[in-house]
Amino acid sequence: MLREIRIRGLGVIDDAVLELSDGLNVVTGETGAGKTMVVSGLGLLLGERSDAGRVRAGADQALVEGVVEVAPDHPAAVRALEAGADVEDVLIMSRSVSAAGRSRAHVGGRTAPVGLLAELGQHLVAVHGQADQWRLQRPEQHRIVLDRFGGEPVAVATKEYADLYDALERAESELATLTAAHRERVQRLDSLTASLEEIERVDPQSGEDESLAAEAERLTHADALRAGAGEAHTALVGDEDPVEGSAPAVLDLVSAARTALGSLTEHDSRLEELDARVRELGVLAADLGGDLASYVADIDVEPGRLDEVNDRRAAVTALLRKYGDSVDEVLAWSQAAALEAADLAGTDDRISALQQQVDDLTPRLAAAASALSECRASAARTLGDRVGEELAHLAMGSARVEVVVRQHEVDDGLRLPDGRTVRRAVHGVDEVEILLAANKGATPRTVAKAASGGELSRVMLALEVVTASGDLPTFVFDEVDAGVGGAAALDVGARLKALAEQAQVIVVTHLAQVAAYADRHLVVHKQDDGQITSSGVAAVSGAEREAELARMLGGVSDSKAALQHARELLRSTAG
Repeated sequence: MLREIRIRGLGVIDDAVLELSDGLNVVTGETGAGKTMVVSGLGLLLGERSDAGRVRAGADQALVEGVVEVAPDHPAAVRALEAGADVEDVLIMSRSVSAAGRSRAHVGGRTAPVGLLAELGQHLVAVHGQADQWRLQRPEQHRIVLDRFGGEPVAVATKEYADLYDALERAESELATLTAAHRERVQRLDSLTASLEEIERVDPQSGEDESLAAEAERLTHADALRAGAGEAHTALVGDEDPVEGSAPAVLDLVSAARTALGSLTEHDSRLEELDARVRELGVLAADLGGDLASYVADIDVEPGRLDEVNDRRAAVTALLRKYGDSVDEVLAWSQAAALEAADLAGTDDRISALQQQVDDLTPRLAAAASALSECRASAARTLGDRVGEELAHLAMGSARVEVVVRQHEVDDGLRLPDGRTVRRAVHGVDEVEILLAANKGATPRTVAKAASGGELSRVMLALEVVTASGDLPTFVFDEVDAGVGGAAALDVGARLKALAEQAQVIVVTHLAQVAAYADRHLVVHKQDDGQITSSGVAAVSGAEREAELARMLGGVSDSKAALQHARELLRSTAG
């Protein structure tokens, strides 16, 4: 709640500090002293449009600072922290307007846009007076006021509706997305299916592209390979039918070398080692000869095998051109495509399931909407009666308040159990409007348009007292007592006092009957040196407060009768 407001250079106020308490804070003062500047200063602090004309004559700027006590989890504190402000138990907000019209805002020691002040203000303070009544001018606020008053029955019905609404919105959104993409999905599934069938017909095996390439190369050069291997075999082991003059075979030469060394190895160990190597060479030549013989035998080509290999390579190559650079990549693509195809094939089942879900949820949502409307209608009747009773105590006994709950019928909407098709929203199907007939015989109109500034403040006071909201820590009322006097003024004060038991209340008033209920009484006093008029603010108590109440009652503060009346008034409102 607001703990302190400092106003400097605004209107007639030179420099004033308002120290505020819990409960009911009343601001009084002579006409022209600058009481309205308190409300104007709050307006600036809460993000209202600035006006250089409000800057005090001769001053460079007008400055309003506010110290607000907030809990760490309060929405205003959370929003301020998000904006980078420093918040430690208190939030310091300020707004300055230069004589040239330039406006600046600071929140928690950081420069901030003026819009942030307005955001924070909606969580902190409700100002009711000639200024814009945002709580009654915004249609959704009428519903919020009613739902808050409706208590647990409305809260339970609202939650049931909201849960069904969210579930239906999700189902409809997914269904719309899947249905809209149906043609593309079918085309994609057909393409994947054809590709998978093509790969399945070829049935490539891992690494097959490389093995086919190697086999084709071997088959293409089979004659040359066979001839070369045969010549090598003959060179190693010799020909079965040698031709005269042909070169000796390697094995024959190795045998001759062994013979030449065989009788001499016992005379030299080194020669014995060389002989062993010659013997090893003979073994290797014999093994190699055998391997070459086997190779020559194996290279015999099966008739037509090369054509088969080339045909197989062509089929595999066709897959490689479409699905990967290797058979392994083709196989990996086919696995992924099979999963995608299965998912696409299952989409039709999902569409059917979603349609069934939508069909099931829609009548349930309609029933929940109807039940919520009934709860709201019941609460609306009670709220209208209660607010009317309060207004009777606020010098508006002829006023009649109606809280209307209606639905907007549309051609394509939610069909209610009674057959009507209405527009649905996240909060329900209802449009709530608080109507006021300020006088007997008057046609009820939306309260923001049917009431004058003072009447509107009293309607808001009645609403706040009846709903005992507690959602805002501070309420400010200006001209709530306009056109009120006598016993009715005492009722206004009593209602303000009742609201102050739930929240901090700041009231600008000219009625002693209202001021007498104050927990803290602040007086705006005017000083005039003959050339410049300035005002300041001071808290009064005891004899000073009695004198201020006497002034408000009789126009003078030192009249014995007025002072006695003030004391009696204080006694009657005490406790």
